Amino acid sequence: MSTEGSTQKGQLITLNDDGTLTVPDNPMVVVIEGDGIGPDISRAAVKVFDSAVAKAYGGQRKVQWQEALAGEKAFAETGQWLPEETLQNLRQCIVGIKGPLTTPVGGGIRSLNVTLRQVLDLYACVRPVRYYKGVPAPVRFPEKVDMVVFRENTEDVYAGIEWPANSPEANQLVSYIGEHLNREIRPGSAIGIKPMSRFASQRLVRRAIRYALDQGYQNVTLVHKGNIMKYTEGAFRQWGYELAAEEFAEQTISEADVYEKHGGKQPQGRVVIKDRIADMMFQQALLRPDEYDVLAMPNLNGDYLSDALAAQVGGLGMAPGANIGDEVAVFEATHGTAPKYAGQDKVNPSSLILSGAMMFDYMGWQEVGDLIRTALEATVSAGTVTYDLARQMDGAEEVKCSEFAQAIVERMA
Repeated sequence: MSTEGSTQKGQLITLNDDGTLTVPDNPMVVVIEGDGIGPDISRAAVKVFDSAVAKAYGGQRKVQWQEALAGEKAFAETGQWLPEETLQNLRQCIVGIKGPLTTPVGGGIRSLNVTLRQVLDLYACVRPVRYYKGVPAPVRFPEKVDMVVFRENTEDVYAGIEWPANSPEANQLVSYIGEHLNREIRPGSAIGIKPMSRFASQRLVRRAIRYALDQGYQNVTLVHKGNIMKYTEGAFRQWGYELAAEEFAEQTISEADVYEKHGGKQPQGRVVIKDRIADMMFQQALLRPDEYDVLAMPNLNGDYLSDALAAQVGGLGMAPGANIGDEVAVFEATHGTAPKYAGQDKVNPSSLILSGAMMFDYMGWQEVGDLIRTALEATVSAGTVTYDLARQMDGAEEVKCSEFAQAIVERMA
């Protein structure tokens, strides 16, 4: 991917004391093309991004892309899977976008996605899930799905604090827990630790509530398994309610108070804070999706539920996402690398394209984000789609990844 000359021409985005961004007309934005199908979808996405910016602002603004290395390309060129230079570029530029990255299952390098989130403290995984007209969907009313998932990114079982079965560390912990905490664990067990803190839980819920208030949503739901894991996920629920009462007392109201104090009628201008047990929330997502707006949840629950919601509106190929912290935000395709399709110019780039639309919203360039979403929806509605959607649609025109991007560009009004 060519970024020649962008360093000389671009200017840095700056972070203000209140957490807002000051974005110049020629901002430097990091792009990591990714592994497998990453280069194909990244080239397609950048073409759409550049065209949308030029269309929206008449050539007065232009993104200067700063390519950074991670994954297989980084290892081939530097011997490192995630070079420190890439982390520094993201910290300096503040905003970045990336394709999917390879992580071996069961061994080898640790997940690059998890590492990026933890090293850069990208504590909120944000996944808006909505239906785009024309996309084949497995449910009767996919248009009722319009939720934004806020998943805590740094704690829970994904913190990576675990040891293999029969390792000295695991055996030591089994012995210690049996001797000092009076809890029996079967000898020879693998051990993982599930840390959840008030600090991390509340900053995630805080961001979710602020988003709901800014975007005019009606409710925020805390999704947890606190009926079983009372001191971790149960605490997440309690800390979420406490945060809402302490910091957003005039703007929010608990679901209990809606029924006890207002006869079940939501007061105007107040966001309802409610909670649902995780397994029950899966059922609610299918049966009553239009009753839920913003979902805030711990790491593992968020991983499952965001993918399940995406399946209702066409799958991960249509699902955007971002990992956001207080200082850096990285937007990403939510699917994997699909190495068997690498270099074939075949795979649907919509997840990355829609993640880019999110990125422009985050930058304050809402006109660009709206233009991308509208043109993409018009393209799919016209039946011009990549193979994954074409095989599910009657009379569709199957096009390549790059051709799909071009069709989006041509529909930008």
